[in-house]
Parts: sequence; structure tokens; C-alpha cells
Amino acid sequence: MIVYGKQIVFHILDKHPEIINEIFLTKEIDKKLFNKFSKLDKKIVRPDNMKAQSLARGGNHQGFLLDIKEFNYSTLQDIKNKNFILILDGLTDIGNIGAIVRTSYALGVDAIVVCGLKNLNSAAITRTSSGAMLDMPIALIHSSADVANELKQIGFSLVGACMDGVELNQFQEKQNEKQKVALFLGSEGQGLSNKITRKLDHKVSIAMSNNFDSLNVSVAAGILIHSLKQCVK
Repeated sequence: MIVYGKQIVFHILDKHPEIINEIFLTKEIDKKLFNKFSKLDKKIVRPDNMKAQSLARGGNHQGFLLDIKEFNYSTLQDIKNKNFILILDGLTDIGNIGAIVRTSYALGVDAIVVCGLKNLNSAAITRTSSGAMLDMPIALIHSSADVANELKQIGFSLVGACMDGVELNQFQEKQNEKQKVALFLGSEGQGLSNKITRKLDHKVSIAMSNNFDSLNVSVAAGILIHSLKQCVK
């Protein structure tokens, strides 16, 4: 798959050089950086601007593109032994998903399950997560209800973000012991479905000020993850 842009290319060069198949450079770079690319013993291509734009599908490649190995998705079986799992149920916006992956990795979520999508643009998520996707176990599973059932059977506390949920600070105060947590976040427009909310052990919400009733889902994810982390084993 093709990823592009200085930040993500340099991140992969430093942290994951083993996944690089081919290197595309449209600009002259200093000798030290070129030698770093050369040491990988991978093919270096100098595409013209039209070819580079085609590879980046019109995105701002900044003169740096990589062909890297396809992302290896986890299975639910792979991540069942984790303690803090985030389930994204029906989210479709690539920017939001990428931001959530980045935040999850930074704040210590152990794994992510993406539900309700047939395919996930892993190249775009790799880019919008600033490379965090490459270090985060991610499973792509169609049914969030199946995920909820399986996690509940092995002792996870199912927590969902809902407008009518208990305010987050109050929820934290009531938690007397550490537990394995599965946090469910719904789609940008619809939130969690009734089918999922009926399976939850706890519904939580974020208190709002100034007569404002909602947050962007990626911002809400950061607040919820940071707060719930103290409840996790």
C-alpha cells in the first residue's frame, strides 16, 4: 500500500523500515538522508510529478512516498487477553478514526476493534494516525454485537458513551476495583445503536458547559480513554 508525506515516511523509516517495499522520491534530498534510504537496500524510484500525484491520489505527498506491506489486522482471539479495548461501532470518517487510533496509542489503549465496515483504508489510517496504526493491534469485525457478547463472556466490563449516561466523574467515583474495560463509541451522527446499549454494563457521558450538547467523536474518545484508564486492571 502507498503512504506519503514527510512525517509518516520518516516515522516508518525510523521505526518500521522492515515494512518498506519501495521508495519514491520526487525531490533532491541531502546525502545523509539519501544514504539512510539507500541502506535499506530497497528500490528507489524518481517519479515525475504526475506519477507521484497519481500514487498519492491527489494528496500532498511533499515529495516522499513509500510502498509498504499491507497492514496485518488482528483477530478478536488475538486481543482477548488485553485489558483495555476500544470498539468503534459504525464510525466512517477516516480523519476521526485516524485521530482516535493516534490518541488510543498515546494514552495506553491495548487494542482497537473496528465494526460495521466492510473495508478500512489502512493506508489513510496509517497516515492520519501519524503511524500509530502500525503499533496498535486492530481487528476489523463486522458485528459489534458479537464482539460485545464475546468480551462480556470473558469478564470485560462493557462501557459505552451515551448522551443519557452517568456523568464521567460520577462513574469514576463509584468504581471500587480495577477491571478489564471495553469502551464502545458509536458513529459520528447516530451514536451507539439500541442493540449495543442494551448489552452495556455502564453508560457514561461527558458533562457539557455553555449550552453545548456534543463533542467531535475523536475529542470525546480522548477524554473517555484518559478518564477510564484509571479503572483498568
